[in-house]
Amino acid sequence: MIHHLSNPKTLLVTGGAGFIGGNFVLGAVADGLRVVTLDKLTYAGNLETLDTLRGHPGHTFAKGDIADRRLVQRLLSEFRPDAIVNFAAESHVDRSIEGPADFVQTNVVGTLGLLETARDYWLALDEKARETFRFLHVSTDEVYGTLGDQGSFTEQTPYAPNSPYAASKAASDHLVRAFHHTYGLPTLTTNCSNNYGPFQFPEKLIPLVIQKALAGEPLPVYGEGLNVRDWLYVSDHCAAIRQVLSAGRTGETYNVGGQAERRNIDVVRQICALLDVRRPLAGGNRYESFIRYVKDRPGHDWRYAIDSRKLQVELGWRPVETFESGIAKTVDWYLDHQSWVAHVLDGSYRLERIGA
Repeated sequence: MIHHLSNPKTLLVTGGAGFIGGNFVLGAVADGLRVVTLDKLTYAGNLETLDTLRGHPGHTFAKGDIADRRLVQRLLSEFRPDAIVNFAAESHVDRSIEGPADFVQTNVVGTLGLLETARDYWLALDEKARETFRFLHVSTDEVYGTLGDQGSFTEQTPYAPNSPYAASKAASDHLVRAFHHTYGLPTLTTNCSNNYGPFQFPEKLIPLVIQKALAGEPLPVYGEGLNVRDWLYVSDHCAAIRQVLSAGRTGETYNVGGQAERRNIDVVRQICALLDVRRPLAGGNRYESFIRYVKDRPGHDWRYAIDSRKLQVELGWRPVETFESGIAKTVDWYLDHQSWVAHVLDGSYRLERIGA
């Protein structure tokens, strides 16, 4: 629990039935906050993620789009939130290669609509409520582009997005910044590294590898598997967001990283080793034998690494999970929740490659 005088009592959480948003909502409600979740329930949003909150007096769900200004206005006037936390986004790079327009619609046009509605709501609040209100925008390290073998992204790193997804998130970040500087809206932005953990849609690397391995299918690794990502366990990310919401300086950006850089091939091998112990194959075979190298993703960024020192020094946040502890928890969660996976793989996505 965070005990801070400005800790918001009611949150409007957009994209709260998705992977990171869902984990955030579950944690916030468990900590006694009142949460209104707004989610469009696209393929990556799933109400089963919030199953344990069904009938909970501290949680309300509304299906809808952040670009639907009348709906957002109604939720703001009815529930009077102390903060908006914006997770709503199209987020898969491969899908953005195939269909960039959806990413611009949600991540740019949708965020603009949400900002305008939030600004009007904020301006109508009394002075005390206006001072404590926050608009927190959740973004990604991909806006910074790519790194060589050395260095890390800081909050001062110039934006250089390389995929349509990253470009759409960069545009939304700039809009959030502009609304703070132009209108005074008390905004906060977090830029995180690659998340993993419970409830992640199985198009992303870690759950995809787990599911394909369990099905005895080839495990696709882009290129030679040498691209590097900084992995952040989702509950650590949610704790960082709560800390920024509670004590962050308005108008500021905070980078959130897991201090867990790994090559993609090493991530896949570690999952295979965990499954060898938990679900041994017949005849002493090993899951690593399923690895297959496939043609690289177009414009694949070489390396991401986050410098989180600002967040650590100013707000006292640290990641709790190591990659080893987090990946073991993640594999165990997917093994224990195969029915959830079966339900989210409803036919619209069958673990196939997208955006080649």
